[in-house]
Amino acid sequence: MVTSDIKEVVGFIFQITDKILWNTFRKNEIGDVLLPFVVIRRLDCILDPINGRVRAAYENFKDKVTQEKLDPILRKAAGGLQFYNRSKHTLETLKENPKTVEIDFNNYLNGFNKEVRDIIDNFQFNSVIARLVKNKLLYQLIDAISQIDLHTSKVDNYSMGYIFEELIRISNKQSIEKASEHFTPRDVIELMVKIVFSTEKEILSQPGIIRTIYDPTLGTGGMINFAKNYVLNELLADNKTKPEIKTYGQEINEQSYAIAKSEALITGENADNIRHGNTFTEDRFPDKHFHYMFANLPYGVTWSKDATFIQNESANPAGRFYAGLPSTSDGQLLFLQHMISKMEREGSKLALVTSGSPLFTGNAGGGESDIRKWVISNDWLDCIIALPKDLFYNTGINTYIWFLNNNKPKHRKGKVQLINANVPEDKAAGIEGFCRPEKRSLGNKRNKIESYHIEKLVELYTQFEEGKYCKIFNKDDFGYYQITVEQPLDIENDSTKNDRLGLLMEPTADYDLKKIRSKKTQMEKKADPKKRDRENIPLSEDIDEYFKREVLPHVPDAWIDYEKTRIGFEINFTKYFYEYKGLRPSSEIKAEIEALEFGNNGQKGITELLKELLG
Repeated sequence: MVTSDIKEVVGFIFQITDKILWNTFRKNEIGDVLLPFVVIRRLDCILDPINGRVRAAYENFKDKVTQEKLDPILRKAAGGLQFYNRSKHTLETLKENPKTVEIDFNNYLNGFNKEVRDIIDNFQFNSVIARLVKNKLLYQLIDAISQIDLHTSKVDNYSMGYIFEELIRISNKQSIEKASEHFTPRDVIELMVKIVFSTEKEILSQPGIIRTIYDPTLGTGGMINFAKNYVLNELLADNKTKPEIKTYGQEINEQSYAIAKSEALITGENADNIRHGNTFTEDRFPDKHFHYMFANLPYGVTWSKDATFIQNESANPAGRFYAGLPSTSDGQLLFLQHMISKMEREGSKLALVTSGSPLFTGNAGGGESDIRKWVISNDWLDCIIALPKDLFYNTGINTYIWFLNNNKPKHRKGKVQLINANVPEDKAAGIEGFCRPEKRSLGNKRNKIESYHIEKLVELYTQFEEGKYCKIFNKDDFGYYQITVEQPLDIENDSTKNDRLGLLMEPTADYDLKKIRSKKTQMEKKADPKKRDRENIPLSEDIDEYFKREVLPHVPDAWIDYEKTRIGFEINFTKYFYEYKGLRPSSEIKAEIEALEFGNNGQKGITELLKELLG
């Protein structure tokens, strides 16, 4: 199906809004009506050739076997499809009796198998039907939707997926709230997917390859569907041999889950791989591992209501959250640990969007820092890209994409790549940048990453060379010792102050906390808690050498309380990409002041004074 035909179908569907729904449903509610009806219409068209066999099987066996045994009989009659309808109705036949359309339509919906009814229930379809009936619009809508030909001979699975995604996109655009919560902009998804698969073409081109893609914060399924379509239809478009790709996801929001599961069903995917539930407390894929994972993590969402469950699991060395617990006000690093627990042992690649807080919040030895230490020390962190601001519908804060890989190529082992894409395009200033302004803002989304920006970022990633926008670090560069520096209560009378250097132990080459904490200063003087301070020392430095060089010249009576030493990890993007801008010369400021025009109310005197001060 060509793109123009797809757009024609989408346009025809949205014409129903103007013809039937416009005066009854608000713009932000249109998707709640159209999406389930499109799903039902697609199922209705697919079932058209086999309805007779299913109904015959139902009439033959309904009084002879239990419901549990009846279901596989009807599935077999449906030719192995994941769905069937045993009622005597179709959308076409419902139009024959306008007076009984409400009763007949409910009978038709109840004729679907339980998986389809589950989707319909999660769409909260009963309230939609009730409003349509109240406003005498149900018959009109059934009549209109029946005019759309969604048979597989007319619309293949790939085209149907595109149509459904377009409907979701347009519906979400009409509702900022929904776009904020459940919709990741397409440009961000495209960047994530193209970075992840930029080095995968060779392995995916081999015969017999099976790969899995997973999203634990699924939303409406945009990431996993885009990833699969990109691999099959772009990355490997010219290949005769293509891998089998299976998509999986879990979503807590009922309507988003219904949309995602619907798309899997109507495009021929295994709809059972789309599951509903709280990923923290009800992992619906407990024994499953995945090759590729994508997620847009909820920013700053509390996990306090799940705290008991999560704390209990964190105490289990085999649990998902054993590395550490972040603050209950933000669960992003919990999702990160969950995704790492799903990595295939022979190799997995992850891409996840976070806010800035998972990069640096938390003190040394605290939950957030310990999680970063665990990730970086295990050499899973591959790259982080700082995104431009104002890309998302609900926030203008700084956002980042983390890329993880538990099977790094040799030249990336022990290294972490940072890319600064938070640079807007400015053609007047000669700055190419990595985004341009949107033609029209939608919520907080004011910028867009174009395809040519994505190509530049993929090139930066794959080249793996330092430059203005790319820095490469050893993994331990992000770690530091946090030492506690003490000073005596009575500095004036401290007779040991000249012997302080002699009380330091010999240098420690590695960051073994047990060895460091075992060191003793043997101080007799009592420490003054008011003068207690902490110092962060890079892991590459020797603690005692650093202390002699940087601390003792300023506070010669100080000593280290080794028992309080902690190791911390943080990723400070601002520091790594900071560009110093010197102060403007006084002559330039003076010239500007002299050029100003002032009135007669004493400002001239101020000007003369400034001139005098500036020389």
